[in-house]
Amino acid sequence: MKATRTRLAMAILLSLPATAALAADVEIRDAWVRGTVTGQQATGAFLEITSKSGAVLVGASSPAAAVTEIHSMTMDGEVMKMRAVDRLELPAGKPVLLAPGGYHVMLMKLKQPLKKGDSVPLTLQVEGRDKTVDAVPVKAEVRDLTASASPANEHGKH
Repeated sequence: MKATRTRLAMAILLSLPATAALAADVEIRDAWVRGTVTGQQATGAFLEITSKSGAVLVGASSPAAAVTEIHSMTMDGEVMKMRAVDRLELPAGKPVLLAPGGYHVMLMKLKQPLKKGDSVPLTLQVEGRDKTVDAVPVKAEVRDLTASASPANEHGKH
């Protein structure tokens, strides 16, 4: 009887999609998108992502935008430069911050303005240690178009 239960439990575990395992390995905190004004075609999405066992962020998508990319921003002399990156390492157990002025998810060719209080669905493509890429769904709150950090961080500025 015990052997039958063990086999049944193993069969159930093996039939679960890999996404469930990877989603359990990846934690997303404080996901938000900067709001836009009418006619604005791009904005950024920001979050903190942690992989318990180590992974790589290899892409993103959103129904709110025709184009979604992972970007970095760096200073080159006195000029801030932004560029798309193919891979963003997520070291095991270490939070990686995607924030204004650094790494972020760029939403381009927006399909409509994003208003404060709305929610934007994002799907992050994360490559696990076994090299399979799985989708991790995220809901990001739209914040004011002047937002520059999480509300907790902004509170500390007062």
